[in-house]
Amino acid sequence: MIFLTTLTFAFLLTLLLTPLAGRLGRRWGLVDAPGGRRRHKGIVPRTGGLALFGGFFVTVLLITLLPEWAPGIAGWFPVRNDPNEERRLIALLIGSVYCVGFGLLDDRFSFKSGPQYLIQFGAAIIGFAGLIFIKHVNNPFGAGFLFGPDGFPWWLVFVLTVFWFMGMMNTINFLDGASGLVAGVTAVLSAVLALHMTFKAEPPQLSVALLPSALLGVTLGFLPFNFGRRIFMGSSGSYFLGFVVAALGIIGGARLATVMMVIGLPALEVGWLMFTRWRRGVSPGEGGRDHLHFRLLDMGVNERTLVVGYWLFCAVLGAFTLLIDDRLLKLAALSIGVVVGIGVFMWASRQPIKPAA
Repeated sequence: MIFLTTLTFAFLLTLLLTPLAGRLGRRWGLVDAPGGRRRHKGIVPRTGGLALFGGFFVTVLLITLLPEWAPGIAGWFPVRNDPNEERRLIALLIGSVYCVGFGLLDDRFSFKSGPQYLIQFGAAIIGFAGLIFIKHVNNPFGAGFLFGPDGFPWWLVFVLTVFWFMGMMNTINFLDGASGLVAGVTAVLSAVLALHMTFKAEPPQLSVALLPSALLGVTLGFLPFNFGRRIFMGSSGSYFLGFVVAALGIIGGARLATVMMVIGLPALEVGWLMFTRWRRGVSPGEGGRDHLHFRLLDMGVNERTLVVGYWLFCAVLGAFTLLIDDRLLKLAALSIGVVVGIGVFMWASRQPIKPAA
């Protein structure tokens, strides 16, 4: 019951906050006009990240504090078995504020890739300081963890954690190119994580499962406006969602493989674009219409068809990771996905990029 309540509250709150965020965007002049690589119609505010952040922040704050403020309802909430869970929740909230704040600055001043990477690095440091780091990874070839029960050495823990946070934030940022694409994919991932933490984890991570439940409600509340091209999430939204997705992939028992199964194709495309741009002598972080979704749109694929297709593709992969327990089979599926993904990128890279209007 508490999971449905959390989802519903986050949904309704974000549904109310999104029009307010749009009005603030127009008042502050944080809007997107057609032109360049933007092919939408009309003036659209890009402050949807404020609504996403507000819905998530308030919901998580309430599920964190209500059991202490109102002991009479404490029994409604799952018991926290991890003594460090509260510290991780605090880091999640602080990192969210940090990402939204710097995302708004990016929306205002359009930072180059260098400052964006520094912002992402700072978000990773917040996560690491809050004990949101990658210490163990399951051994896909047998029982236990890679590097044994002690996990990775600390220097490697830091490197992997920074790489994970920056990689997820870039993945979400790069994917944000069609109305409803990122919000819908994040909703699918949130649902998969909530189900995985509840029914597949040993032992079940019920208290942590409230977090993806809240994120699912937030993205569903935002989707009607975003899919209808009435508001964009902007950098504030993509930074925020990237940080939260990265954190939820670690909190509650490291669901890194689950995250990669759902959004592996967009994550792989980040590496592909950086490599191909470097070969062309272009800055890897520079914006352009060489993304897969942009190339498909330029080839005449309907935007709504493309977005819904992405959602369904991610949902199928999410169902696969929930239904299949064998680690080797999951590794094989990821490997096949990498090969197929590279083949798709190679094919798409041969398609002409539609010149800017």
